[in-house]
This record gives sequence, structure tokens and C-alpha cells, in this order.
Amino acid sequence: MVDVCVYGGTAAGCVAAITAHQEGASVVLIEPGRWLGGMLGAGIKPRQDCPIPAAVGGLTNDVVFGFGDHPYDVQRAFRAWITDAGIKVYFEHRVRAVTREGNRITAIQLETSTPDPWGVPLPSAESVPDLDVRAAVFIDASYEGDLMALAGVPYRTGRESREEFGEEYAGVQPVTNWTPIDPYADGRLLPLLDADHGRPLGAADDYAQAYNFRFYLTTDPATRREITPPDGYSPSDYELVRRYVGQLGDDLEALRGIFPGWINSGEYNYQRSSLVTNAPLGVSRAYQDGDWDTRSQVWRGHIDYLRGLHHFLSTDPDVPAGFRAEVAAYGMDASVFPETDGWPPQLYVRVSRRLDGPYTLTQADIANLTEPDDSVGLALFGVDVYPVRRIPRRDAATGQLGVATEGDMFIGGHLGTGRPYPVPYRAITPRQADCGNLLVPVCLSATHIGYAATRMEPVFCVLAESAAVAAVQSLRARTDVQELDMPTLQTRLVERGQVIGWKQEAPAHA
Repeated sequence: MVDVCVYGGTAAGCVAAITAHQEGASVVLIEPGRWLGGMLGAGIKPRQDCPIPAAVGGLTNDVVFGFGDHPYDVQRAFRAWITDAGIKVYFEHRVRAVTREGNRITAIQLETSTPDPWGVPLPSAESVPDLDVRAAVFIDASYEGDLMALAGVPYRTGRESREEFGEEYAGVQPVTNWTPIDPYADGRLLPLLDADHGRPLGAADDYAQAYNFRFYLTTDPATRREITPPDGYSPSDYELVRRYVGQLGDDLEALRGIFPGWINSGEYNYQRSSLVTNAPLGVSRAYQDGDWDTRSQVWRGHIDYLRGLHHFLSTDPDVPAGFRAEVAAYGMDASVFPETDGWPPQLYVRVSRRLDGPYTLTQADIANLTEPDDSVGLALFGVDVYPVRRIPRRDAATGQLGVATEGDMFIGGHLGTGRPYPVPYRAITPRQADCGNLLVPVCLSATHIGYAATRMEPVFCVLAESAAVAAVQSLRARTDVQELDMPTLQTRLVERGQVIGWKQEAPAHA
């Protein structure tokens, strides 16, 4: 029995565990994989998505931002931080079931979850029941929200309609990257395309934005790991790529948008301005509320898609020869991820489940049109949504059949409205009747649009620190997390260096 159980060894989970420990609680941290730091140990840099550092305080600013930019160094820094604090970590375990009494979680049952050599999670069918963990308060800091879901707490997935919360940018969006490519072969839709569901602009659906790996490549023989084609590879699976390459001709920059993609901060990311790029579309919707058989398949599918794409572009005679040679020279860089042959150990799960709590962050919040009085941290970014699907579509002007992406948005750029917005405490707690001893700082309560601007790693870390302080205060007060005295909580957060309010005259850049 411990005071606080933190589920998920993401960067946010590590911050939550350290905070609860610093506040005097006994803590256990549970991580389904064998690495700590989540996406901050898998390609994203600690300060990368923080356009206004002055809006970030606490441990995120004081510690996490100092972990450097090399992913393996960041992984080791998180592990050392947790180890030096003496916090018990159960690696390679994930939640299987939750035991409740009334509105409170009393224990969680874990199962084995050893990842494969490239970091792919263990399928449900191969896991076995293992430990039980009892705690007074639980923090779900995972990207998937499994503890929240198994506790029976309501949550959202997919895209809300424009009408549900009055959000201009909600639901189905205008298409992007339309290209005059025949989407059919022998009367069948090509692989890598979804049939268009035909819903109007602004309608709700179950799609989620694209996931991908933030990966590193090299041509250095000392660290290069060959990218081999997947089992069962067939060039016909990449017929859409062949047709798109034919449209691009010898435009090397455009071809590089397919592979390796957009070079972000040393690592390669999804090139959203390309019709086809380094990750599949339309499959993240299966991951977000799926079991681990499904998720393992989706994760493996991202790896195999990238392997097959590399092989196709390296070998197919319809690809320009110079570009074929360029792609063939690349291998995964094992100096960055040495334990997984250069493959990042975390798939970039940009969104999955979202808590349905007492306060839902919406477009109005990120546009600074609300003033909640229970802020526990600030967020700042534009509405950042990668494409959700790739579909056949006729050009509105000419009627010509082609292929397009849909769902892509980057509204406001990195600075959004230019003014940080508060994230209320009510957005990281369930309703009291749903669960009284759970906090959810990562899969927080937000719409598709609200989450798209809030979903940055520094924000998750800030909210995790606040969640851990709240957990300890509720423990000491012997009350549900929803009944905390807000001024007392906020005072302690400010004492710890958290930034929970923003003044207009505050500097935009620090």
C-alpha cells in the first residue's frame, strides 16, 4: 500500500512521481515499457514545443528543461532522477483491471507488458496477470488513459461536431493536398486510402489525427542499422506512392516529403504538406480506444509501413534513380536509440482518450475567451492537428477525381493567440461521482480542438506536478480530490514555482 500510484512513465508521470515524493508521500510508478520519459525520450526535445518559456514553471522549468536534447540522454536523465529519489518503478507492467469501492479506486491489477526488441508493446493475448497495487490516490499519466477507462470514468474519442461546443474548427474539415491521382485499381480503392464517409463539414466522426515516429537516420556505417522490408512486402501495397511519385517527377524536395519527411529538430517528423509521407493515416482511430492486441498491431503497422516505404522508394524503377540511391543509403541511427536498433521506443500518440470531466477545454479557452478561477497551469500553442485520413475526392471546381488528405490544421502557429491560457483543475479531475481519487493530467478533459492546442509535453509535465500536489493534499485532508480547497492548492503550486496566471504585460519570450 502506497499513498500515490502514478501510472505511466511518461515525462509527466515522472514529474508527478517526483512531486508526490517531494511533498512527503510514498509513491510507486508503473511503466508498461522499459524506458522513462515518453516522447521526451523518443525524439521530442524538452523545450521544443514551448514557445513562451516564461509561462512554464516548477519542475518542468527547473529540471526537465535541463535534460538536454539527445533522446538517449533524456531517457537516462529521467531514470536517474527517479532512481536517485528512491521511487519504486514497476517496468514492463500495465493495468489490466481496476477494483473500486464506491467512487474510489482501491487497487489496480497489473499484467506483464514486455516490449519486443524494437519497442512494440506486448499484445494482450501474450500478457499474463501479475502484481496488484493498492494506493490512496491514483494519477493516470499515460498517453492512452487506460487506468481512467478501466476505472469506469467517462471519456471522449474522435472529433466533436461544430455544434456540440460551438467550435468553428470542430469536426470534418476542408481537404488539403488534393492531387489528380486515380484512387482506384481494378475497381477497388488503393491501399493507404480510406473510403470517404461523406459527412459534411463540421460533422463529428471517430477519427484521430495521425501518429508517427520522430526518428533519426544516418549513412554512417558505424551506427547505421539497415531498414529491411517487412514480411510479406508487396510493391502493390504502395501503388498510391508510385502514382504520387509520378506526379512529383524529379522534384527532390517534394520527394523527400514522402521520405524521410520533415526534419524537425534533428529528427524526422510527418510532412503534413505532402499527400503521402512517413506514416499511415486513418489507423490511429483504432488505437485510441483499442485493446493491446489492436494497439500492438497499429504500432507494428507504423514500423512496417515505414520499412516498406523505404524499400519501395529504394528499389522501384518508377522512382527517380538519384532519389532511389539517396533513400537506400539511409539506415536507422542506433546511436540515438541503441537499445532498439535505432527505432524510437515510443510511438507519438498525439491523442487518444480524453477525460469527460466537470470542465471541458474548448476552442473558447485556447482563444482566451474564458477566465476559470481554478487554474493549475498554463498552456500555449496553436490548434495543431495532423491529417486524420486520406480519401478519394473530386475537385470542387473541375469535378476531376483525385486523392486528398483531410483534418490538417495549424491555426495560430506555435504561438496560438500569443497569450497563454489557464488549464482549470476541473479539467484534470473526473466528476466526483465518477471517481474521487483519480487525477488525469495527460488525457485531460478537452474537445478535439481544445486538446490539439493543449497536448504539448511541457503542459503535461506542468499539469502532472499540480496533480501530484493535489493528490497529496487530498490524502492529508482525507477527502476526494474534487473537494480540495482551491486557494490552498494554488498557494502551494506558486510556492513550488508553478505559473498559474498570465499578465498581459508579461514578456512573450524569455
